[in-house]
Amino acid sequence: MQNGYIILGIIALLFISMYGYAYFSVFMEKIRAKKNKELEAQKEALRLEKRKMNQELIDERVRKFNERKEEIHRELMLLEKMKKKQQVS
Repeated sequence: MQNGYIILGIIALLFISMYGYAYFSVFMEKIRAKKNKELEAQKEALRLEKRKMNQELIDERVRKFNERKEEIHRELMLLEKMKKKQQVS
């Protein structure tokens, strides 16, 4: 009877270890998937940040271009007024 419990314990340990070995691969796959998901989220955050910075640079350049365009337009209008004034005089 004593040996029966030992054999039963060994068999139970065998099945538990088989279950653990089988589940270990699933567990590791879940951990890898979680790490990959976090890594992709970080990459996406960096990509969005870079895109935002690039858009800010583009907006700044467009703003400066528009300001310069308006300044040139005002100067041209002033020159036209001065030209008309000279022609009238």
